[in-house]
Amino acid sequence: MKPFLYDTIEKEVGRNSIRKINIPLSIIDNLNPNFSIRPYQKNAFQHFMAFEQEEFEGKPNSPYHLLFNMATGSGKTLMMAGLILYLYEKGYRNFLFFVNSSNIIQKTKDNFLNNLSSKFLFNQGIFFDNKEVILKEVKNFEDADNENINICFTTIQLLHTSLTNTKEGALTIEDFKDKKIVLMADEAHHLNTSTRSQINIEGTWEGTVMSILEQNRENYLLEFTATMDFESREITEKYADKVIFKYDLAQFRKDGYSKDIDLIRSYFGENERMLQAILLSQYRQELATKNVINLKPVILFKAKKTIAESEQNKEKFHKLIENLNPEMIERLVNDSTLEIIKKANLFFDENGISYTTLTSRIQSNFKPENCISANSDNEAEANQIKLNTLEDDNNPIRAVFAVQKLNEGWDVLNLFDIVRLYEDRDGADAKGRLGKTTLSEAQLIGRGARYFPFSLNGEDKYTRKFDKDLSNELKILEELYYHTKEDSRYISEITRALVESGIYEDDKDMVMKELKLKESFKNTDFYKKGVVFLNEKVVKNYQSVYSLSDLGVSQKNIIYTLSSGVGKKTDVFGVLEQEMDVLGNKIVKVNDIPLHVVRYALTTNHFFYFNSIKKYFPKLSSSIEFCEQEEYLGGLAIEFRGTEKRRNNLSNQDYLDGLKSLLVIIEEQMKANISIYEGTTHFKPHPLRTTFEDKTLRVSKYEERAKGQENLVNDKDWYAYNANFGTIEEKNFVEMFSKRFESWSVKFDDMYLIRNERSIKIYDKIGRAFEPDFLLFAKQKEGDNLTMQVFIEPKGKHLAKEDKWKEDFLHQLREDKKTIEFNTDHYLITGLPFYNTLQENEFIRNMESILE
Repeated sequence: MKPFLYDTIEKEVGRNSIRKINIPLSIIDNLNPNFSIRPYQKNAFQHFMAFEQEEFEGKPNSPYHLLFNMATGSGKTLMMAGLILYLYEKGYRNFLFFVNSSNIIQKTKDNFLNNLSSKFLFNQGIFFDNKEVILKEVKNFEDADNENINICFTTIQLLHTSLTNTKEGALTIEDFKDKKIVLMADEAHHLNTSTRSQINIEGTWEGTVMSILEQNRENYLLEFTATMDFESREITEKYADKVIFKYDLAQFRKDGYSKDIDLIRSYFGENERMLQAILLSQYRQELATKNVINLKPVILFKAKKTIAESEQNKEKFHKLIENLNPEMIERLVNDSTLEIIKKANLFFDENGISYTTLTSRIQSNFKPENCISANSDNEAEANQIKLNTLEDDNNPIRAVFAVQKLNEGWDVLNLFDIVRLYEDRDGADAKGRLGKTTLSEAQLIGRGARYFPFSLNGEDKYTRKFDKDLSNELKILEELYYHTKEDSRYISEITRALVESGIYEDDKDMVMKELKLKESFKNTDFYKKGVVFLNEKVVKNYQSVYSLSDLGVSQKNIIYTLSSGVGKKTDVFGVLEQEMDVLGNKIVKVNDIPLHVVRYALTTNHFFYFNSIKKYFPKLSSSIEFCEQEEYLGGLAIEFRGTEKRRNNLSNQDYLDGLKSLLVIIEEQMKANISIYEGTTHFKPHPLRTTFEDKTLRVSKYEERAKGQENLVNDKDWYAYNANFGTIEEKNFVEMFSKRFESWSVKFDDMYLIRNERSIKIYDKIGRAFEPDFLLFAKQKEGDNLTMQVFIEPKGKHLAKEDKWKEDFLHQLREDKKTIEFNTDHYLITGLPFYNTLQENEFIRNMESILE
């Protein structure tokens, strides 16, 4: 079978070469700073730029038709916004956005144009070369201008109708003949009905889109979807040379960007199922409030077929809330066998929330005005803003009632419960294919599985935090519950649909592993009285920044080539004529350039406006100081490269052009080192007995982590836990350590190796969290009561390059030789280079050097 385009690019251009491509500042600076570009989104941009910039074997001909096959919730609209910015810089001004559903159009308009929306994708000002660019909605491209970003929003149905039944003011095929256009199709799988059915595309939606694309060889058609049917031979053949990037739901979940999904099955009737979901929703809210997390969890009540069913569900719900009393809650808690209900009940009891209080709060939170329907087209469109901003503080909605209208294009992060208020099923057909309703339910669950971002202690707020700590009470804030009637055949079918979509791991493939501290370790004075030293993540304080070099700006001179008439000529035999004038360099310090020229150069780049740079250099008193002092621009120089005549007759314009180039380089270097957070240099003590505790792990029984290495570590007093559920590399490290323990431990009273399963983290200088796999504690027998605390990270060679910053951090700890006095003892905080089997001898030498 023909390889997909992303495979071709990675083979021809090189995967490492692609990852080295820098994302332009025009994308980074002009996107909403609240939406940081995730690693896979960066990689998607890099694939597009590699395609756009490189020539390679197998590259399709223009006009270019490309597909981004990315998981639901992975930020496809942010990708679209970034690509608009990138292509604007490449000379494109006109963008046609179309999709299958009008309600998605309204949502997208809000995300693209409404700068007051919490989901607005762009920065509050969009600048290219320090000139502001406006986002304009246009009805057709006759209204477009050549300075700004012109976006026409439509549905594929309206687009097709406009081009086949021309009306005044509507888009026509003539709109596309003299302009290069970027077409952007969301939920693009809807465009392939004709291909899948193997019918002629002429006169169809698909044909309309292709006819627009082919009007200009410079056009782009960029499609985005999570659900392309690559089981279809026709679809695969059509898209093999078009899929530029693939990031599926399974990888999205594996990388921690989704909620975990739990199927909550019971024999409860509809009222009890509703009340069960309400109770758990309220538990989430109370738990979040206790932990200072701003969360308003939402429940979706799902009807199967008709709007009438959904309206009846809504009436039943309102009646349930109106008649709710403490006895009903108590009865449900007593009747339920679910562990999570027992856990919620214990939480309410421990926090003084009685059933009476709970009843009152539920009735207040779920009153009729806090409930909404999304059933008919009119309802979905009228309520679109509320449905698209459910996470906002001023949005009171707690319950949504729907049939089918929210299966596509619904962006919601705080949906935590879906209640299936029907019991029949459409089973698999004779060929084993799942029914449409089951597939639709799986798709809806996939949308609800988007992760609700929250942060504790400066962690990444967009990824799951408790995969290795299932007993943590906050784990429920990372879980979506799908409430359904107990029915083994249905559960089997919905499980299969979820597993095939990639958003769910079947329980039968997972095992629970108990990681327990050995009693022999817990009974030691070292565990009872010992401490572990950790630093913290704090908001970056620039008070200690006194120079450009403090923010990573190189003192190396930049070279600016002057314009000149120097040229070369070769004859037909390839003989190069001698240059008439040899180019040379002249070094000019910024301090030697007229001050008014330097100050004017700063005004051409909004990053260097005084109010901007003052944030990073708080000690600066004026822009003149920034221009003249050696610590700032005054200490830099420009090498002007050109003919002797040009070098000796530099004009103010030459100085200005050279300074502009210098400022761009400084901006790039500064931004690489600017961060919102930083890791503190001070390490504080934390009691071992409260830091390292028993853990329950849930791992795939097919993974290496399911094997615990118990036989090696169970009888070893120096190993704190009963097992090591780690990777091959981590197990190889423990095996190596075990062989050398006797020789290494002779100088120490105590030596303990502790496995870190998300118990501790440390932070580097720009605030990135690092969870070393092991900590080694070694207390000297004699001397000044010195205990060494060594961070150790086994790492396979295939991951070492990607995680190099972690090894650099460990190296910095080793260089710092940080010694802390605590009580009457001294502690040395240090780290080792990555351990991997291929470089084991080097690691051993480093270990012995530290222990010496």
